[in-house]
Amino acid sequence: MACVHVRRADADALHDELLRRVQAAPQMFGRAAVVLDLGHLLQPPDDATVLSLLDAVRRAGMLPAGIAYGTSETAGLAERIGLPLIAKFRAAYEPAPEGTPRPAAGEPAAAKAPAPVAEPLEPPAAPAAGESPLAMLHTGSVRSGQQLYARERDLIVTGTVANGAEVIADGNIHVYGSLRGRAMAGAQGAESTRIFVAEFHAELVAIAGQYRVFEQIPPDLEGHAVQCWLDGEKLLLARL
Repeated sequence: MACVHVRRADADALHDELLRRVQAAPQMFGRAAVVLDLGHLLQPPDDATVLSLLDAVRRAGMLPAGIAYGTSETAGLAERIGLPLIAKFRAAYEPAPEGTPRPAAGEPAAAKAPAPVAEPLEPPAAPAAGESPLAMLHTGSVRSGQQLYARERDLIVTGTVANGAEVIADGNIHVYGSLRGRAMAGAQGAESTRIFVAEFHAELVAIAGQYRVFEQIPPDLEGHAVQCWLDGEKLLLARL
């Protein structure tokens, strides 16, 4: 499920942002189940505000499936409004139990990995001089929580697409590193598009709304160069 990170308690702004995404890629986002993450708000919202945010998500064409765990206040909120509490990252919020060893003086504490934050999925600007209008080039890796969208063109990624990252294109997708997150080609419904991956470890691949989720990668595909394409309504994968 996608996670909607709410940074302002503004239902109208949230509706407009999500509606743009649904209209840009209806096959991917129309009636998509999403989790509402309120952890980025400066003040905990009241129940009426949260209900208005949930209504904004529904009016935009997405389906709120739960509230992301954050604090005991979030847990109480989820119970009052009757939505599940999605606690995938619950351990990251819990205080360390009594007796947990602390670093000795002068010993650096272990770095805490930041929670992934989804970056805005904005349509790319008009191609700059010398840039191909047929492909959007992303040099380097796509980190966890990041989303890239190539509107009306192909997407080329020269590095790794990390777990929890998404790459989306109206055209084809080429990943010259490792695909460990999700790749979705033909976002506007183009069934002739393909996905090409140099090293396949994907969580999900989709073409024109037809998708496959991988709990376990088939041994003949894992770590190999792979292409994905549609045959009718069947999504096929094969080694390159």
